[in-house]
Amino acid sequence: MKITKIETHKHWVDWCNWMFVRIETDEGLVGWGEASLHGALDSVEAAIREFAPHLIGQDPAGPERHWHRLYNAWRWRAGAVFSTALAGIDLALWDLEGKRLGVPVHRLLGGAHRDKLRVYASHWLNAKMTPDEAHKGAKEAVRRGFTGFKFSPLTHEAMKADESGAIRRATEVMAAAREGAGPDVDIFIECSESLSPRTAVMLDRAFAPYRPGWFEEPVPFENAAVMVRLQREISTPIATGERLLSRYEYRELIEGGGVKIIQPDLMHAGGITEVRRIASFADTYYIPVAPHNPGGPICTVASMHLAAAIPNFYILEQMEPQREFRDRSALPAVKFEKGHFILPQGPGWGIEPDLEIMKSKPYQPQSRVERGGALWS
Repeated sequence: MKITKIETHKHWVDWCNWMFVRIETDEGLVGWGEASLHGALDSVEAAIREFAPHLIGQDPAGPERHWHRLYNAWRWRAGAVFSTALAGIDLALWDLEGKRLGVPVHRLLGGAHRDKLRVYASHWLNAKMTPDEAHKGAKEAVRRGFTGFKFSPLTHEAMKADESGAIRRATEVMAAAREGAGPDVDIFIECSESLSPRTAVMLDRAFAPYRPGWFEEPVPFENAAVMVRLQREISTPIATGERLLSRYEYRELIEGGGVKIIQPDLMHAGGITEVRRIASFADTYYIPVAPHNPGGPICTVASMHLAAAIPNFYILEQMEPQREFRDRSALPAVKFEKGHFILPQGPGWGIEPDLEIMKSKPYQPQSRVERGGALWS
């Protein structure tokens, strides 16, 4: 079997573009990956074109072998554009490997520890809601079957204008959300890098009675030492990692104790091949994995296969506002039951994107990226 063609398909869905990577072979098998980077998507597509000559004419067997070959093809091995392009190809090669052997990807990763995967409703509550709206929103998440949801309580603008007032209003909304959700539902806090070490301590104290499940990216991710010091000062677990691209970038954070839950993104951190190494490294420190999952159906199902096959899986992100279209754009749709995804058992990923449905969502250039806003949360 030889790779004959690599192509990309870009589609604007709600607030970002999804980009699928399709790898064809001379025996008719097709593998699907996803490389949806918010903002510089055209650059990712160009990087995939640069990678293609290293793969055309090659036997697709052995995704890890190809990953290492591509990773070392360029001396510059870092950056979101490069890593996302590599991830999209890696995911497509894992799909091909499963289809070639007639088994689901989770079998290739050593077998499933679980066939149901707990998920949380992401992009669910936000800082613009009133306490009454948050109360109703929390009850609705529970009605839909979720045992956890994510709340974005602060904006950069509000914190710049009035720190104390913004935290007070956020606390009022958090209290209402907790009352609506009940005592047993996890409320995860999306901070979007809107805090400093000082204001993160303020928020931790204010939210403590309402038991937040985590603070996600409370401060900018670049300085691991600051995150380490902050985790020592606050009681709320820190979750981070959606913008870390390799096990090397996780090393200082994990070894220093600066994170209680890691959130690697399969589309950005090199695909299955690298993220399962990150998960294994985290497991040696007893740190659970909650994959960042902001993309379309391939990102979602790939995250499911990895989550099923690692012992330290915690919970998976579910972009609830996009679920209806994501399910329509997948063949078959991802099954969701009582707050859990049901692991596909077909060869490869067990699903493929429906390009006919995707035609209704043509590509749109993304002119800007909102720092700390919905594009990255």
